[in-house]
Amino acid sequence: MLCREHGQQLKELAADTETNPLEGFELFGIIKETGVDDAGLTDFHDQYFPFPLYRDVDLKFYEAFGKRSIMEHVTFNPLRIFSGLWAIKKRLDEKNVKGNTVGEGIVTGGLIIFGADGAPKYIAPEATGSPLDEEALLTALDSVRKMNQSPSEL
Repeated sequence: MLCREHGQQLKELAADTETNPLEGFELFGIIKETGVDDAGLTDFHDQYFPFPLYRDVDLKFYEAFGKRSIMEHVTFNPLRIFSGLWAIKKRLDEKNVKGNTVGEGIVTGGLIIFGADGAPKYIAPEATGSPLDEEALLTALDSVRKMNQSPSEL
């Protein structure tokens, strides 16, 4: 469900025609599995992230993030687990983000911004349980946008 929250945040940024924060960039998503919950994947695409999705059969994008797992962030303190899950549920309910827990769900991803040269310029690993840091994302987009400009455009 957290991917849905991140997808919704990116969808809202893309829809902001006043400031156009994603102008000059194309959005696409990388998924690691199909055939497990295709109805959920279709819902994710239709409701939260209406951009192209590509399956990473060899998990190369996930390797770029160090093959991280949500288990790296798990505490075994029952009170912290409960309070953390409650806070996430409340935030997702406020955003009207719905979903399920079907699928692998352990390997985490993140966000990569590529420059005009096709090379990664900014990588933000997924922080399990947290929304995207939009301020950091917008700062990175501005930085990459400036890198992409020719000296005469600066």
